[in-house]
Amino acid sequence: MPHNAPAPENTPEHTPRKTRLRTWLGETPSPHSPPFSKYRWLRLLTYLLTAYTALGIALAGSDELHTSYGLTTAVALLIGALQATAIVLALWRPTPAWTLSLAAAALTALLARPHLGTVSTPGPDWPWTTPTLLAHMAVLLLLALRVRIRLTLAALAVTTLTTYVLQGVIGAQRYSSTGVIAVALFALTVLVGTALRGRSEARTQLIEQTTITAEERARRTLLEERSRIARELHDVVAHHMSVISIQAQVAPHLVENPPEELKENLAGIRNNALEALTELRRVLGVLRSESPDNPGNPDATEGPQPNLARLDALIENTRAAGLDVVTHFRGESRTYPPGVELSAYRIVQEALSNALRHAPGSSVRVEVSHQSDGILLCVTNSRPRHPVQPSPGSGHGLLGMRERAAMLGGHLSAIPNLHGGFTVTAFLPKTGTPRQPRPLRPDFPRPDIHFPPLPDDDPHHPQPPTGEKTP
Repeated sequence: MPHNAPAPENTPEHTPRKTRLRTWLGETPSPHSPPFSKYRWLRLLTYLLTAYTALGIALAGSDELHTSYGLTTAVALLIGALQATAIVLALWRPTPAWTLSLAAAALTALLARPHLGTVSTPGPDWPWTTPTLLAHMAVLLLLALRVRIRLTLAALAVTTLTTYVLQGVIGAQRYSSTGVIAVALFALTVLVGTALRGRSEARTQLIEQTTITAEERARRTLLEERSRIARELHDVVAHHMSVISIQAQVAPHLVENPPEELKENLAGIRNNALEALTELRRVLGVLRSESPDNPGNPDATEGPQPNLARLDALIENTRAAGLDVVTHFRGESRTYPPGVELSAYRIVQEALSNALRHAPGSSVRVEVSHQSDGILLCVTNSRPRHPVQPSPGSGHGLLGMRERAAMLGGHLSAIPNLHGGFTVTAFLPKTGTPRQPRPLRPDFPRPDIHFPPLPDDDPHHPQPPTGEKTP
């Protein structure tokens, strides 16, 4: 671009200039200014009343100029039309409208001045005729409602100075002076408009402050509730998990020559307790944090969330707890969003936990299929081979898994299978965005574990559940 070429209109140096110009023209009014109500019918009514007022002032002013000042009909109509245009223009451009109104008033006074020497005493109103005075008051009112107080006072000062120059400096013969009363009415109009604008702005600020206060109160209440939950979790769960870890570590020393299997089981119990404590601390850190999503927050979680890479460790812990788990992976492993990997891990974790609680001694198959549009999970357990103990759980396992899948736009099903066990199947889209559920592919291989059915009279055969239960 040549050095002497003007800068584009959208450059940063032109933006403040355009903003100042828009403010000067009155294009950024208060959102609660009366002529610009949020109700459409009220705005239309305001425009209609303003138009009728402008028409009445134009006709009355033209008639007075023709009869009282002796101006021709064409000149009188032209000046009346200028005043009416200024009133209507003030709805959108109050500053140019004020300039037009003041110029029309001064032109009217100058054109009427030569005729004032030929009229009888007392003469007509001068330099402000009644229609011109009313028109300029309407324009000043709209100006005070739209622009800042400094610009409004400047307009009032210029109007007063113009009145003084016309009446005090130029002067005329045989007229009724309206300069003082006009300036007083203009000042009153500016005072009313400024008060209305200040009231609307104060109301807006009060609403904003009330909203901020309510949000702050809700945020403080939320933080207090989260702190209370974190404190109760720490007092109840962390204490018991610590006791379990310590007892599992001390137990081998209480038995002379403990077998290796006992040591391995106790070591697994201790490792699981320590891992549960670690995850509990992460959850407590999130609950205690004011902004857990901020990476720089010292209260944020200190370690990464579980992902698919930790499935092997999860399955090994499940095997150590007494379940026979077989894994099968299909497709090429790829990188998923953290939320998808975390949800996949939690779904498999919950399905294995349910198998431990509701199908003790069963065989479990975990299938992970990496597809082009997402990840497909299938966890199948056989019929339990040991008596099922009553579970103290809340029964929200399936609900939580479904919510995790639905949150990512996927879907989950949990149904009994033909072998007397349970199958949990979930699909999570790769993008982690909502999408329409789709049926499972018919060519997806079904679990190929064939579990021998138990006889109906087997004392360990569990009774069919009366309602929906986790595996």
